[in-house]
Amino acid sequence: MDQAGPQTREEIARDVQRLWQESAYFWDKHRATIAEMFAPLTDALIESAHIAAGHSVLDVGGGVGEPSLTIAKVVGPGGTVTCTDPIAPMIQSAEREAQRRGLHNMKFQQCPAESLPIPDDQFAAAVARLSAMFFADPPAALREILRVVKPGGRVSFVVWAPAEMNPFFYVITNVVDQYLPSPPTDPDAPGAFRFAEGGKLASLLRETGAVQVDERLLQFHIQADLPLKKFWTLRSELSDTLREKAKKLSSEQLAQIEQEVTAAAQPFFPNNQMNYPAAVIVVTGQA
Repeated sequence: MDQAGPQTREEIARDVQRLWQESAYFWDKHRATIAEMFAPLTDALIESAHIAAGHSVLDVGGGVGEPSLTIAKVVGPGGTVTCTDPIAPMIQSAEREAQRRGLHNMKFQQCPAESLPIPDDQFAAAVARLSAMFFADPPAALREILRVVKPGGRVSFVVWAPAEMNPFFYVITNVVDQYLPSPPTDPDAPGAFRFAEGGKLASLLRETGAVQVDERLLQFHIQADLPLKKFWTLRSELSDTLREKAKKLSSEQLAQIEQEVTAAAQPFFPNNQMNYPAAVIVVTGQA
């Protein structure tokens, strides 16, 4: 996102939406692997937000359906889950999957987090799994989320901890950056590690009106039934950053990068199955 001056909220939203529009197909393609990879994060959100049978829950930035689909089973027929995302193909994919699974307690809404077309005080809880980092206007988004949660209801967010704690990312960037270095980034711009600094999202959540705000580091393993030879394809298809860089590299360079990434990733594929140590920050508060 190269700009001469600061971007407006609308410009940021357009950039984010363009990249995620392009990502939707691949996130649908890899949905089973992604669900397996991030199941521990879904479990953490359910626990932190105290989600239980009969609850009404909002999922902000639910993408192709998780954690909404898992939460729908937890709240059962007496509860509801509203899955929101600003990207139409993402929401359409989530809705198709809910229909395929026969889940009738789910609602779907295409909308940005900063403008939820939902009345006040509707939900017992709200969650956002690895989506808050991409909000166009985080304070506005947090205020909106708190607005639609009932007083005393819980809000819980999972965001990435620092890159150095997440080899799932750095085994790629350490290689790719040798061929095409990443430009300096604004730490407050949308990106995977926007809230990796301890206390950053928690402070913002307090400032926007939440109480009883808590933050904890969650260490887990990104595990999936994925062989080593398919890792580069998974990462290069899911990452908008990698897709953008790939456009600037030759086919020979990309082939060499894939070879080097595969070698660097090998220690994280015991028995030829993906198993990366990883870390996220879980931030929870009350409306």
